[in-house]
Amino acid sequence: DDGLDNHAHLSSHLTMATFTIAASVQFAGARLDTRRGSAAPRSARRAAVVTNAGPKRVMIAGAPASGKGTQCELIVERYGLVHISAGDLLRAAVAAGTPAGVEAKDYMDRGDLVPDSCVVTMVVDALNVPDAKEKGWLLDGYPRSASQADAIKAQGIEPDTFLLLDVPDAKLVERVVGRRLDPETGKIYHLTFSPPPSDIAGRLTQRSDDTEEKALNRLKVHHSNVNAVVGKYSDKLRNLNGDRAKGEVFDEICGIIDSM
Repeated sequence: DDGLDNHAHLSSHLTMATFTIAASVQFAGARLDTRRGSAAPRSARRAAVVTNAGPKRVMIAGAPASGKGTQCELIVERYGLVHISAGDLLRAAVAAGTPAGVEAKDYMDRGDLVPDSCVVTMVVDALNVPDAKEKGWLLDGYPRSASQADAIKAQGIEPDTFLLLDVPDAKLVERVVGRRLDPETGKIYHLTFSPPPSDIAGRLTQRSDDTEEKALNRLKVHHSNVNAVVGKYSDKLRNLNGDRAKGEVFDEICGIIDSM
């Protein structure tokens, strides 16, 4: 009897071991290894996040050379949001000769600022297309004044989050004055952070407004605009340290968007 009991006991252990191994193999892809030093790369962990359902509505602001353009590209690529830039809308409307574009061109030709009512119409129209409603949107660099924020709010346009990239002014000026353009390819290089190949360095040019004086003036305007707008979105505002590697900044942005 003892032999039979021992045999049954051993069989039970073998069966359990077989099940455990099979279960481990079956669910290996869904389990997290919590052993020290075995964590998956940050990008892999981010890819595993399941975002909340529904379209995302994101506003993003940042000074010239803050890396905002790069982050917009990464956000659109990952989340499929419709990227809307007021500057791009304005240029496209003028080129297409739309009623709003014709009105805007009249002001631009006189050297006057395009009135809020004209730009707001373009932005609201772009946000109301089915694609933006279904996929969500990324509103880039707009609104730029309290009156613009009030105007789009009156049209029912509210973000889920307002991302603000913060970079020290000294770093921004350094990024701007070191930029160089390859006129043949359109590629942007930086003398310090992304140096050009030696064989094309001689043909690179510097934009006329990429000087320290003009960069400081643009930063003054930017700070004035941001200070006027952030109060309108204080409950949605998320400040981000933009003085980091773009991957680190984007990882934090993903954490914000994924939690919306």
